[in-house]
Amino acid sequence: MSATDSLRTAPARSSVDAGIGRRPLVTRTTPRVLSIAGTDPTGGAGVQADLKSIAANGGYGMAVVTALVAQNTRGVRSVHTPPVGFLRAQLDAVADDVVIDAVKVGMLGGARIIETVATWLRETTTGPVVLDPVMVATSGDRLLRQDAEAAMRALLPLVDLVTPNLPELAVLADEPVAERWADALAQARRVSERAGVIVLVKGGHLSGVVDCPDALVDARGGLGDGRSLIEFDGPRVSTTNTHGTGCSLSSAMATLLARTGSWSEALGTAKAWLTSSLEAADALEVGAGSGPINHFATLWESAGLGVRPADGAELVAGWWDEIAELRARIDRLPFVATLADGTLDPARFAWYLQQDAIYLRAYSRVLARASALAPTPEEQVFWATGAAGSIEAEMELHRTWLDASAAAGEEAEPSSTTTAYLDHLHAAGVDGDYGRVIAAVLPCYWIYQDLGERLVQASHAEHPFAAWLDTYADPAFAVATARAIEIVAEAAERADATGRRAMRRAFLASAAHEEAFFAEPIR
Repeated sequence: MSATDSLRTAPARSSVDAGIGRRPLVTRTTPRVLSIAGTDPTGGAGVQADLKSIAANGGYGMAVVTALVAQNTRGVRSVHTPPVGFLRAQLDAVADDVVIDAVKVGMLGGARIIETVATWLRETTTGPVVLDPVMVATSGDRLLRQDAEAAMRALLPLVDLVTPNLPELAVLADEPVAERWADALAQARRVSERAGVIVLVKGGHLSGVVDCPDALVDARGGLGDGRSLIEFDGPRVSTTNTHGTGCSLSSAMATLLARTGSWSEALGTAKAWLTSSLEAADALEVGAGSGPINHFATLWESAGLGVRPADGAELVAGWWDEIAELRARIDRLPFVATLADGTLDPARFAWYLQQDAIYLRAYSRVLARASALAPTPEEQVFWATGAAGSIEAEMELHRTWLDASAAAGEEAEPSSTTTAYLDHLHAAGVDGDYGRVIAAVLPCYWIYQDLGERLVQASHAEHPFAAWLDTYADPAFAVATARAIEIVAEAAERADATGRRAMRRAFLASAAHEEAFFAEPIR
């Protein structure tokens, strides 16, 4: 795909895209946004969530109810659907009196309801229409009968943007659920081409992906400047309180499209807002099941109300849990497995040590940078001691291992993997953000110490790498690791939402580099 077809971007702040679907758009500071959806008496989803989302993103919210739903954070108990004539009466009452700058369509429930909304859209002038096709439950169960699914597909040409999760995207495409991001984008392109609609692809349901990508796909190239694809990377937030996420994102998109007229700006702003709302979700403590997001977290924080998602220790423990699968993969790597059982090729081990020595030399400089930025004398001493220890470790590597190997005397060059890791660490330190720097160096402590607890169990007197394995059992390193975790947790607790996001991204990126570093000696 050429650069003119695809853009991976951060939120734009200037241009107005070339039209929103078929509807000419006049941007408004306070757009009047209509939600057409079901209810949630606990306030986390449906029209209640839509109204919060619209308000949080600078719009005036209105609501037409398609169904009265008895539900809570643990599940749905029953649904009462008013007559479709009453649904049409609600829609007409709003349209007869208020200019509608944008529409969000959510839960519709059945074919007759869908057809009623479709007829109203054909007959009514509105701003951009965003459809959240509520078709598949979190459990994977289909929520609509076949006739309603067909009616939902027929509704697509009448809207400007559809925001399915991956199972719903599969239903709209009449294909199996995509398991890879590239497959999801291709599936969205087919739906967009058939229905003439823009598709917002959401990567939240992808497994084995550290971040949470999203993308806008328009097979017609209508995303501004002839683009057919706009992609956004973003962090995956560790929380179980995700109830109403799809409702909230779609209503935010409707509001921001009407406010800005820009696809890229709308998605970039909505994604950043949703991330902050998810990060602060745990603080609400609503319900015993999957609770709601915190729609007004950013607003409350700017007002000095300061709701934090969790204490620092919980935040950092959540990052560790996020890399559980990555840590399991490290254990299974050929280099780690053969190092443990003693069958590792000594030449491969010597090459690894050369790269490790290069790494430690630069790593010590990053620790020195952390020391210079540290807010307390105790933390300055801790990181400075770590920097000195890294230099000592490099000298010991050359003295006891590399000098005795076939690689002795050779001036090793950093591999591409080593270079990428060190570039990442250097980038973490250039902006003077203490939290980001120490979050970036933490995986080198934590993963090394965690892996070492298992590797040292394989050591015995005749093991060819016994002396190396035994270094993992150093009690002083375990103490230093625990203190590093504690310092990072304290910094995370002091940080604002933006700072915590930067720390988490730095930690996860370093963890990925650690995996690549252990994988490289045996490809």
